[in-house]
Amino acid sequence: MTTSAHPSRRHVLAAGAAGTATTALGFTAASQQTARAADLPLLGTYDVVVVGSGAAGMTAALTAAGQGLSCVVLEKAPTFGGSAARSGAGIWIPNNSVLLAAGVPDTPAKAAAYLSAVVGPDVPEDRQRAFLAHGPAMLSLVMARSPLRFRWMEGYSDYYPELPGGLPNGRSIEPDQLDGNLLGTELARLNPPYMDVPAGMVVFSADYKWLALAAVNAKGAAVATQCLARGTAAALRGEKPLTMGQSLAAGLRLGLRSAGVPVWLGTPLTDLYVEDGAVTGAVVTRDGGPGLVRARRGVIVGSGGFEHNAAMRAQYQRQPIGTDWTVGAKENTGDGIRAGHRLGAALGLMDDAWWGPAIPVPGQPYFCLAERTLPGGLLVNAAGARFVNEAAPYSDVVHTMYDVHDTSPAIPSWLIVDQHYRNRYLFKDVLPTLPFPAAWYDSGAAHKAWTLDALAASIGVPATALRTTVDRFNSQALRGKDPDFHRGDSAYDHYYTDPSVLPNSCLAPLWLPPYHAFRIVPGDLGTKGGLLTDARARVLREDGSVIRGLYAAGNASAAVMGHSYAGAGSTIGPAMTFGYIAARDIAGTL
Repeated sequence: MTTSAHPSRRHVLAAGAAGTATTALGFTAASQQTARAADLPLLGTYDVVVVGSGAAGMTAALTAAGQGLSCVVLEKAPTFGGSAARSGAGIWIPNNSVLLAAGVPDTPAKAAAYLSAVVGPDVPEDRQRAFLAHGPAMLSLVMARSPLRFRWMEGYSDYYPELPGGLPNGRSIEPDQLDGNLLGTELARLNPPYMDVPAGMVVFSADYKWLALAAVNAKGAAVATQCLARGTAAALRGEKPLTMGQSLAAGLRLGLRSAGVPVWLGTPLTDLYVEDGAVTGAVVTRDGGPGLVRARRGVIVGSGGFEHNAAMRAQYQRQPIGTDWTVGAKENTGDGIRAGHRLGAALGLMDDAWWGPAIPVPGQPYFCLAERTLPGGLLVNAAGARFVNEAAPYSDVVHTMYDVHDTSPAIPSWLIVDQHYRNRYLFKDVLPTLPFPAAWYDSGAAHKAWTLDALAASIGVPATALRTTVDRFNSQALRGKDPDFHRGDSAYDHYYTDPSVLPNSCLAPLWLPPYHAFRIVPGDLGTKGGLLTDARARVLREDGSVIRGLYAAGNASAAVMGHSYAGAGSTIGPAMTFGYIAARDIAGTL
């Protein structure tokens, strides 16, 4: 089966049979819950109550404060930042001031054409227009009301650059370096990153593609030197340098502190409070007991997805699935989604996630980006056959894993590389030529053998099929063409590759033993389905009516990207934008 550069087209899921309908019985239950909640201790009253301190929630609160509204942020975890703090913090927002200042040839017409081509009919056009129209203003507000500054991730292509309006050089930006000392004691409460930056270095997301090549590429070596120089300079200044998601979360938190917005950590949402048919507060647990936080004007749910809720994943998503393959924040168990659904909110995209191939190494899965794209490797299924363009956008690779799995098992799949590959490229945080941790082999995440037949036996695939697959792949790689799956046809395919390899920078034969295999499962950055919202971020019922006073943004809402992924930062960019939209709508200034 070949894959296309075009995103898949699936229909948005309704709540339907999966959950509680807006029946008289449901309203009766909600009324009973409200009556009980009214007797709880009142913890505070604000114009706006925001649930979640990730990128969506903190941007919403920063916007609300900027509109003169009183606001509080309620966070379940003992830390702030959510999944955003753990991430690389790419942000996809067309036509923003950072891009235009860098000379990126973007226009509103290009962006609209591209997003429409990527998303297709899965998401209403007015929601697409709202994201594109308000994203640049959101970013300007964030820069005006926080110490955050941003950098263009030059060269990080849109994921489908061949579509109308796509940009091969990319639209993604990321936060600039920030001094963690600015947070003072609050720095200890910043959610830690998914992967630690190497000690003594200051690394941006855009650097990683070059760090993987540092042993074999002059620019890679220069970037590594630059990262070390940044770290040395920061140390000499007495700074605690933050980049990527750490910088984004810290900068937003600093903005909230300056605006006087309290952030209550360790305060999980247990329900939403309703009066006269409108959401007017949040029922929470604080200091070990229940309490009510009232909202005069609205509640914005930015509490993340349900990636760590095994029951919800089993109910809504394709099998096999699990909570141990995600890198999302562990507190993301769908609390806000379930609370809204109990009030009759419709759900959308619950079958989907921000997927990516992952290696289930001990401790936490490793979200595999460059490793599956670099020349000298290929993915095979249980039959020992290729089934996908390994360099395709990571969400597409996992969609294909699921699409083919019932007829040709591909979960797990196996990334096969040779020693020539290992001698050249960084793999996760393991330097070229160095051995992998023994725990990888003990867990079954990694295998090594001196022949392809022995490797096939180790991972349980047919030896003859694996040899045939590698032989065919090698012959095509030498020609620089992949007629089977078109690896290298898209500009995006070449981002995480080796420019010294010709004629196709993401294709090279496997020839040097020993051979290595890595177990690949459907990992994710978080789920992307949740409360269905309109262009004003208001939560909708199944009949399209609005639940007054209730808004949602980020992974607690059904993504504006539908079942696809426009470019790096398609999670965080819309999350921040719809948090901004929600706050502006509450303020009446949208």
